[in-house]
Order: sequence, then C-alpha cells, then structure tokens
Amino acid sequence: MCGRFVQFSSLRTLEANFPIDAIAGDVRANYNVAPTQEVLAIINQNGRRLEKLRWGLVPSWAKNVSGASRLINARAETAAHKPSFRAAFKRRRCLIMADGYYEWQGEKGNKQPYYFSRPSNRPFAFAGLWETWQSKADPGDDPIYKSCTILTTAASDSLRDIHHRMPVILEPEVYENWLDPKIHEPDRVENILQNHLIRSMQYYPVSKLVNRVQHNSAENISPLAER
Repeated sequence: MCGRFVQFSSLRTLEANFPIDAIAGDVRANYNVAPTQEVLAIINQNGRRLEKLRWGLVPSWAKNVSGASRLINARAETAAHKPSFRAAFKRRRCLIMADGYYEWQGEKGNKQPYYFSRPSNRPFAFAGLWETWQSKADPGDDPIYKSCTILTTAASDSLRDIHHRMPVILEPEVYENWLDPKIHEPDRVENILQNHLIRSMQYYPVSKLVNRVQHNSAENISPLAER
C-alpha cells in the first residue's frame, strides 16, 4: 500500500536521473502527496513527457471521476487482468516521480508514520499506469482528465516489519522498456516487475504532522529523534 508520498527534487535533478524529452507543467515540491492531487509522471506520448496526472486512476469507461481515490494502488500480481487496469498495463505505463513515501504502523487511532527513501537519497520512479477520461455527456466542454495509479508488490524482508506491501520501484535500466507501448506482451512486462525492482530502502519514524494533508513542508521528513 502506498497512500502518501513525497516529490521534492528539482527539474534539473529529474532531468539528470530520468528519460525526459519534454516538460508539460511546472515542478513544485510536495512533501505530502495525497490521493486525487496532481503528481509528476513521465508518460510516453509524443515523446517521453514529464506531465502532471491526478493520483487515483479513472478508467476511460467510468461514468465520472468520483471513484478516483479508490484506485490509487494496483497489485502488480493482478493488474494485467483487472478491468480497471488491464488496458493501461498493456499500453499506458508511466514513471511516477518520488523522493520517498510514508507508511504507518500500529493500532488504529495511534499509528506511527515512517518515511522511506533510497539509501542514496536519490529520486526514484514508482511503476505506474495512466489513463485518460472525458465526460460522455458533454465531451466538448469537459477537458481530458489524466490520472494514474501506483503498482504495489510484496514487501522485501527488511521492510515487512512495517507493512506487508510496498510500492513497485523500478531499476533505472528498465525505464525505457517500462515506458515503451510496443512492449505489451504479459511475460515481458511481468519480467520487469519480478526481476528489475529496487527493494532496499532506508526508513525512520517521523512526526504525526504528516497525518494532516494540509501539513506540507520539509519538516514532514525530519527524523523523529531530531525533533
């Protein structure tokens, strides 16, 4: 499960670490990315474009966008066969930019948030799927709604004490193949998801201020022991 994450790398840093041909939209730091908010993602559409998508996938056949917050994650093991995700799994895969993510542990009502990042502290890419949606009632007036979901997988041994699932974090060497819509055979895509993941992460407890979506600052990722 991945229900909140962090994007703070500058455009210059993103361009140095990811395959970006064009940029559509500005780049702003967000230390508390929540469902239905805009996120930075690379899609393969007229080149590899860094765009803003809404977090929470809305299938093209949905009646409206009200259910977006329910589809923020998709299980990597089953996404190829689920009606909401299977078309995007074949043709519309994306890289969702991140510097870290949050997970919670403990009893309901008193859960402790933890911040996860790479040991190198470099930005990374969640394996994502994206879709476009437009109102059937009046497509001429309503803009196209672009949305995405983050794939998840079983947590690595070192992370399982906090949560049994973790987001799919891709190795840089497979960015190109993940974005390539010509690669749509299930076995080739599943090979990426099984054999080319970053599973080693560092983590530490952070303030419960992150529980409030409105609290959006670098303070969110400060280790609790330093506060």
